[in-house]
Amino acid sequence: MSAVKQSHSLPADEQDDSQKHALKSTSPWTFSNFLGDVLSHSDIDILLFSTVFKFLLFPAYHSTDFEVHRNWLAITHSLPISQWYYDTTSEWTLDYPPFFAYFEKLMSIPASFIDPKIVDLQSLQYDAWTVIVYQRLTVIISELVLGAALLRFIRDSVDPSRQRILSASLFLHPGFLIIDHIHFQYNGFMFGILLWSILMAREGRKLASGILFAVLLNFKHIYMYLAPAYFVYLLRSYCMSPAGAIIPTRFISLANSVLLVFLASLGPFMLMGQLPQLLSRLFPFTRGLNHAYWAPNAWALVTAADRLLLQLVKHLDVGLAVNEPGVASTSRGLVGDTVFAVIPNIKPVHTFIVTIIFQMVYLIKLWRAPTYKSFVAALTLCGYASYMFGWHVHEKAVLLVLVPLTLMASENYAYYKTFVIASIAGIFSLFPLIFTPAETLLKVVYSLIWGGTLLYPLHKQLYEFPSSLSWVMLESFENAYLYGFALLQVVVTLFPLMTGGNPDTEFLPLMATSVYCAVGLLWSFIRLSTLYITQQY
Repeated sequence: MSAVKQSHSLPADEQDDSQKHALKSTSPWTFSNFLGDVLSHSDIDILLFSTVFKFLLFPAYHSTDFEVHRNWLAITHSLPISQWYYDTTSEWTLDYPPFFAYFEKLMSIPASFIDPKIVDLQSLQYDAWTVIVYQRLTVIISELVLGAALLRFIRDSVDPSRQRILSASLFLHPGFLIIDHIHFQYNGFMFGILLWSILMAREGRKLASGILFAVLLNFKHIYMYLAPAYFVYLLRSYCMSPAGAIIPTRFISLANSVLLVFLASLGPFMLMGQLPQLLSRLFPFTRGLNHAYWAPNAWALVTAADRLLLQLVKHLDVGLAVNEPGVASTSRGLVGDTVFAVIPNIKPVHTFIVTIIFQMVYLIKLWRAPTYKSFVAALTLCGYASYMFGWHVHEKAVLLVLVPLTLMASENYAYYKTFVIASIAGIFSLFPLIFTPAETLLKVVYSLIWGGTLLYPLHKQLYEFPSSLSWVMLESFENAYLYGFALLQVVVTLFPLMTGGNPDTEFLPLMATSVYCAVGLLWSFIRLSTLYITQQY
């Protein structure tokens, strides 16, 4: 990614520059001239490399999410809208908000011409080459929304060279590669909308920022974790004067705009009396505290502590009671209720209260300092708190943390180091999603190249030697933790070979990965919270 060229000409050169501009403005329009105005050579190189590489991944492993989205193409194409959220032909029922359903409907139209079986409801588990090419291609094309936002971020940035690195690191992020282009989802497209919304806030176009976020919520409701930061920021900085008085015209304008977005999304289902059915699909509260593979958050550490306490109780008389249903619960690696053996059970209301408490700390700071930088930090921390303490968090939700955190990585070395710890732990936590041999090598090598080519240059620019012995020791511990991921990868790779694929121990590498990554993500969360609360914005 590259910034718009800046002028550093001397007065003697002004005439030459103006002549060049005149010649450029009178030259005939060509597609290559257009690309030259919008994209630099490095931008084009990155786009071409990324696209070709993703094309090469077409035959790669894909998860059940591939069939999920194929089935959603079939649902939205074959059935009237009144049946979209009722259909149960496949177990992979439609459970995203209506804007994403409309998006699937739009994509189903070309699919029906390419291969009618793609949109046939009865074509369950259909994975012909036509559907593979088509669905993977839709991910690549829709991801251009992300690329366009990242290019725009470079414009008018305080330090274009650093922003160029950050933009490239997001466009080539291993998380998007693993989740979207191998595992199969559309996160790049939706995070592109999020970044456009944040970009509008940076440019002072706060009404547009709010509208885009409302649109995003109606594509995927997981972004509601970020909504408190948007609410406080837009209310305080757009709808209120510096003295704290409400500006009625702005408040009404924002409220009406957001309401219209939700009416466009939910209106048809409200008219059909289907809103309760739609909401039941979007919010299935019957799932347990942990996902099958524990997302590396606070509850993963609590769950691991419960396992350790259980072993302690079994071998030593420590006077702790054991809940028998919890003995096997958290060691199964299955989706369902998480029942602890020693520690008191966690309920949804507990996770909600803890999350709200942490978010309130950040929102109070944002209310007092409603600046753009404060908004990005509070937004990141609201998503981070939801990831660390939420109910039934998926490991893929770590992108809610890593994407906005990237925007702050070049502030100073403290933010950069926080970003690095979170990024390495977060990306490694996604590795278990891809478990086939060829893709395993690919995800490791790609992530190493990504870190070496895009993170290391920032390290050289931002590095600050620790100011005291205690900080030297802390940095040494942090570096040792980061180097430990190499050993962890060796262990999780060789463990199945050493145990002969014993089903009783196959969950241990996942548990080790979850716990080790959770330590880094929790530490990064503490680091970022401290930086935000203590620094001026």
